[in-house]
Amino acid sequence: MELQNTVKEALNALYHHPDDTLRMQADRWLQDFQRTLDAWQVADNLLHDATSNLETLIFCSQTLRSKVQRDFEELPSEAFRPLRDSLNTLLKKFHKGLPKVRTQISIAVAALAVYVPAEDWGDGGIVNWLRDEMNSHPEYIPGFLELLTVLPEEVYNYKIAARPERRRQFEKELTSQMEVALSILTACLSINELKEQVLEAFASWLRLKHGIPGSVLASHPLVLTALSSLNSEPLSEASVNVISELIHYTAVGSSGVVAVQMPLIQVLVRQVMSLKALLKDSSKDEEDVKAIARLFADMGDSYVKLIATGSDESMIIVNALLEVASHPENYIASMTFNFWHSLQGILTKRDTSLPFGNEASIEAERKRRQGAFVPSYESLVSLVSFRVEYPQDYLDLSHEDRREFEQTRYAVADVLTDAASVLGGDATLQILYKKLLEAVARCGNGENNEWRPVEAALFCIQAISNYVSVVEAEVMPQVMGLLPKLPQQPQLLQTVCLTIGVYSKWLDSASIGPAILPSLIDILMSGMGTSEDSAAAAALAFRHICDDCRKKLCGCIDGLFHIYHRAVSGESSFKVAAEDSLHLVEALSMVITELPPDNAKRALEALCLPVVTPLQEAVSQGPEILNKKPARELTVHIDRFAYIFRYVNHPEAVADAIHRLWPIFKAIFDLRAWDMRTMESLCRACKYAVRTSGRFMGITIGAMLEEIQGLYKQHHQSCFLYLSSEVIKIFGSDPSCANYLKILIESLFIHTTRLLTNIQEFTARPDVADDCFLLASRCIRYCPQLFIPSEVFQPLVDCSMIGITVQHRQASNSILTFLSDVFDLANSSMGEQYLPIRDSVIIPRGPSITRILIASLTGALPRSRLEPVTYTVLTLTRAYRARAVEWAKESVSLIPLTAVTEVERSRFLKALSDAASGFDINSLTVAIEEMADVCRRNRTVQEIVQGALRPLELNLTPVYRRLVSDKKGPF
Repeated sequence: MELQNTVKEALNALYHHPDDTLRMQADRWLQDFQRTLDAWQVADNLLHDATSNLETLIFCSQTLRSKVQRDFEELPSEAFRPLRDSLNTLLKKFHKGLPKVRTQISIAVAALAVYVPAEDWGDGGIVNWLRDEMNSHPEYIPGFLELLTVLPEEVYNYKIAARPERRRQFEKELTSQMEVALSILTACLSINELKEQVLEAFASWLRLKHGIPGSVLASHPLVLTALSSLNSEPLSEASVNVISELIHYTAVGSSGVVAVQMPLIQVLVRQVMSLKALLKDSSKDEEDVKAIARLFADMGDSYVKLIATGSDESMIIVNALLEVASHPENYIASMTFNFWHSLQGILTKRDTSLPFGNEASIEAERKRRQGAFVPSYESLVSLVSFRVEYPQDYLDLSHEDRREFEQTRYAVADVLTDAASVLGGDATLQILYKKLLEAVARCGNGENNEWRPVEAALFCIQAISNYVSVVEAEVMPQVMGLLPKLPQQPQLLQTVCLTIGVYSKWLDSASIGPAILPSLIDILMSGMGTSEDSAAAAALAFRHICDDCRKKLCGCIDGLFHIYHRAVSGESSFKVAAEDSLHLVEALSMVITELPPDNAKRALEALCLPVVTPLQEAVSQGPEILNKKPARELTVHIDRFAYIFRYVNHPEAVADAIHRLWPIFKAIFDLRAWDMRTMESLCRACKYAVRTSGRFMGITIGAMLEEIQGLYKQHHQSCFLYLSSEVIKIFGSDPSCANYLKILIESLFIHTTRLLTNIQEFTARPDVADDCFLLASRCIRYCPQLFIPSEVFQPLVDCSMIGITVQHRQASNSILTFLSDVFDLANSSMGEQYLPIRDSVIIPRGPSITRILIASLTGALPRSRLEPVTYTVLTLTRAYRARAVEWAKESVSLIPLTAVTEVERSRFLKALSDAASGFDINSLTVAIEEMADVCRRNRTVQEIVQGALRPLELNLTPVYRRLVSDKKGPF
């Protein structure tokens, strides 16, 4: 009683106390209370208490529902019947009024049925029990109907902490009782005021994989009632849900399914098609129109394979879907977009399963089908293209409304590409070009807001660029000729620039390309000076043109440099943001790649000049000023070097450039090593220099590695590790670099293992862990001869064991990948000869590694990490076979039988044993997922499992501790 009063007081404080702090304390107390064993009795008592207010009833019904869902196993087995009877009494008590409370109790009863097998429930299972209760107490039918509605929904509710095997069994039990459930619902149809509720329950049961033939359902009273209710005023939402579920149930998969379901399909299509006229009925409520449109869209999605045959009957459905697509409201029209995408996928795919004899006949049939839908897709292009037009009040729209408009444009662009797949890009272009001409004509007539239709037509032409032939010579020259004549309104100019960019391949192939390129580049320069958005579009287009037309532009390099200098200097009228200026750096770099070596070297120097000058000035100002500069003032220039080194594909020229730039880079390394952002930017630039230059880097690479090796010990910047990864990839197999690289990796790894000595350090430095183990994996792949026999291999394996369960996704994945690479060593180049060394390290640690991995599968890591952990377990099993199975057996045996039964253990170990023997690896994935579900089914079980496996408490080997604490030498 005292606890019940405390709950009431806490709820009163939560909802009514003026002090926020007290309300938060009450909320925390109530959440903690819900997890206690006492919550069962207190919630039940208060729900039966006639004096409980609404707030108490809602809280207690939610508590009881969540306790049944998550914590039913904490009750003794004999508690089931008293709990069921109490919930039944409550269901009767709240059968009228308080729908929130009734719903929670209904879900609680349904969740209880998920746990309790039909034979233990009694009366032949919950559905038969429910039928008997409704027959005995007809006055409570409304409450029992809600239970009947939520019952099948709980099959797929994974908040319920039932074991996977029991969940599957429950689904079979409900499926077997489907006819009983439908007979109950059919009997309830006689109560007119319950018809909507009956139909909602029917829709819920239809979501089960029930297997009732379409011929039976076609004449079923519940189906007939739903069909007749489609004509009611207002439209019955429940009947729409029923018809929608029936359409999904009869979705066409194979020809065998079509034959079985055809009687029902015909009934549904006939009834839904009768609603077509209502789509344009202005007197209909918008929600009703939306519901009807949903039925047409469902029909299109579910019967798309039948529709794709191009029969006369299917074209009637297609025409109806075109009417939906023509609806002025975007959210209604867009319901059909998925259908058009699915249909084009079927029409354009080479389907050799078509029953039309030889390949020529199949191809002829495919062409016939495709041709049948040409008029439909031509209409679709016209129906959707206007939807991308900017609204007149665009500038006044809220952020949310602008986002919705942008999403509509992207969705329409996808529909246009679907249409282009069927019609062909050139034919689609013809349709859109006519719209462009109409818009330009209106623009010439001086109509208000005339730029918007022009912009919309150009946006659509831009959307289909990948489908327009590069040899198209009828429309594209006309489009490109129009662009310089258009008004330079900012949003229109942005789309014009983007259109130029996406047709860069056409410009390279077109015979008129060289003649019109200068005028198009002038447009891009205008775009760079008009607004930030148009400047971003122009910079991107400039990059595309320089990429695809690079050979044509080699002779115009001086003009390109003029644009480049204006953009990167920041001193001109250009409004190109620093991030967008990287497009211009990339653009010039790609053109320089096409120059002969001597010309490229001079051009590269000119490209670097406006970038290096501000860095030289910053360094020359001295250490004190350089250290105070914001990172952004340095990285904006260093990032440009990264692009130069990445895209100028002249290895010797880049090697020469990095050699000349090294004194400036070294000064920044030395003075800003504490600054993570600057170091990441600088290491990225060095990484691309190494990647492009390769062995041409000469002595610069030695100076660079010596620099980062020393700085890493002081500042622990993870970017020094990923730069080293690139070096290993390029030079790892070079014998002449072996000694130097060995010193490098031993220095970096020993220092890292001294940093990452416990899980807290991994959590605090996830970037270091991530890049360290990425580097280690690179070493296994590119220089196992340096890494595996080294003194750092064993400490690094021990270090990985500490960090497997770090919650940071990338760090954990890198560690798991490293371990997988170790276990898969036999499959790497030159790896097989080092298996004895690997085994000498892994076998003594095998039981602990396996235990940590199983702990990770069962809750130490989030469920989203199952895939990488599963792969690591698989590689361990493939490498150590029966031994790995034995290690797993030892680990699983630690888990109490209350958490994992003997049957569940055996199933998991059997799958592991099969994988070790090379059989059915896929079954291991299923077994691991099931074990993960069992061990994570609620918080209590997960805590029991983790408490048994204790992945963070496994002892490290004395050898590792000695190595970490006593290692001396040049590192």
